[in-house]
Amino acid sequence: MKITLHDYWRSSAAYRVRICLNLKQVPHDTVAVNLLEGAQSAAANRAINPQGLVPTLVVDGRAFTQSLAIIDWLDARFPEPPLLSGDPFVRADQLARALVIAADIHPIDNLRVLKRLESQFGADQAATAAWYAHWIVEGLDALERMAGEGPFLGGDAPDISDVCLVPQLANARRFKVPLDPWPRLRAAEAACQALPAFQAAAPEQVRPA
Repeated sequence: MKITLHDYWRSSAAYRVRICLNLKQVPHDTVAVNLLEGAQSAAANRAINPQGLVPTLVVDGRAFTQSLAIIDWLDARFPEPPLLSGDPFVRADQLARALVIAADIHPIDNLRVLKRLESQFGADQAATAAWYAHWIVEGLDALERMAGEGPFLGGDAPDISDVCLVPQLANARRFKVPLDPWPRLRAAEAACQALPAFQAAAPEQVRPA
């Protein structure tokens, strides 16, 4: 089986998939897609990702898009360690936490949305920073209350919500959003960051030279 990740080092969605691949120790190749140079909109990338985004996972020539869909496929194909529970109630809790980030925070705070605020509505840097911080605070306030007991968000092992949390907190720090209000989230992040799979997936570890 040949697996290739089409990736951008600073993309938080791609960061999620890198974590998953590392946790499951899945051998794969990587193709860099430079978002700052617009490579995501090039014909070669749109041929495998109709949205012109990253990440894309290509498995024996078949392309999968959307980070949570990719993680779900990887979890089914490479079940150890599991990131989604077989218990429907636990799985629903895991996905709910993950979707706070992947559906409610990230889509309206990502680079293309911030640039649209600037180009269409004339938002300056201060306004886009305030927009970003508003949605981060709203989402992380809820996620703090949704966190379970244990070192990770759902208990004794990382699940799909932890895989989403770590990249989102990295983004928050990049935009200088203080994380003091969310001690439970910071504790889960620290537990994740102690694992080599998370460490190796970090943007500073995969940034092109």
